[in-house]
Amino acid sequence: MKLVSFKSRATTGYGALVNGEVAVLSAQLPFPTLKTALPHLDELRRAVDSAPTRLALSQLELLPPIPDPGRIMCVGRNFKKAMHQMGLDFLEYPVLFARFPHSVVGHGEEIVRPTVSEQFDYEGELAVVIGRAGRHIRAEDALDHVAGYCCFNDGSIRDYQRHTSQDTPGKNFWRSGAAGPWLTTADEIADPTRLTLTTRVNEKIVQQATLDDLLFDVPHVISYLSGIYPLQPGDMIAMGTPLGVGLNADPPRWLKPGDTVSVEIDGIGTLSNRVVDEAGLDLAAA
Repeated sequence: MKLVSFKSRATTGYGALVNGEVAVLSAQLPFPTLKTALPHLDELRRAVDSAPTRLALSQLELLPPIPDPGRIMCVGRNFKKAMHQMGLDFLEYPVLFARFPHSVVGHGEEIVRPTVSEQFDYEGELAVVIGRAGRHIRAEDALDHVAGYCCFNDGSIRDYQRHTSQDTPGKNFWRSGAAGPWLTTADEIADPTRLTLTTRVNEKIVQQATLDDLLFDVPHVISYLSGIYPLQPGDMIAMGTPLGVGLNADPPRWLKPGDTVSVEIDGIGTLSNRVVDEAGLDLAAA
């Protein structure tokens, strides 16, 4: 099942993608948002066929699959080949930093290069969405807590990322990242390590890797995070990016207005966003 959060002229809601249409579920179920519906996926599945309203996907504005996540936690330096190329030692524990919801848009929305920097970079990633709460989760039980997966672009402002030893400033610029195009439920992904991630800039492949190259896999990261805080439905975890980011090109390949970044993961979908310059936006209307 592929679940979307959307906005239309008439309403904001969520539903399931069926043959190019969205079966609207938010109007008939007692869960106000997709985040609150995640612990009830079986109920959502049963409601799809009887949904009284279907809307054409092409006529909807897609929001991030979970527009209101409680937390977005990101893992850095998590692809072994990338670490080897950069001459970095493998780590004992995951490198973690947080993103805030204002920094993430949905599929088809514009991502914004800020006025204060031209060092706008892409990072194609797999994002995991928690569906069942848990604390001190064992790695062997971790996938039971996953609602599903989506594509993620951990858009980064590199000079701000390097201002200090903390990644947070460079990872949280307004509308710099993206998630989507939808949430593919975990029952459709038997083994996330067998997925292939491909990032394109203007249709040119710049990143491609299989997720078996992760240093810390999905169960390990879920187990580790659940030891820090209780995981809740709707929490998102971005799993890190492989070789090929613009920072490491020679010369660096920074995103510029008019570029389109697409993150594709087989079995999940393709997340695409066009880059615009903040200087050209009407911020009063934002």
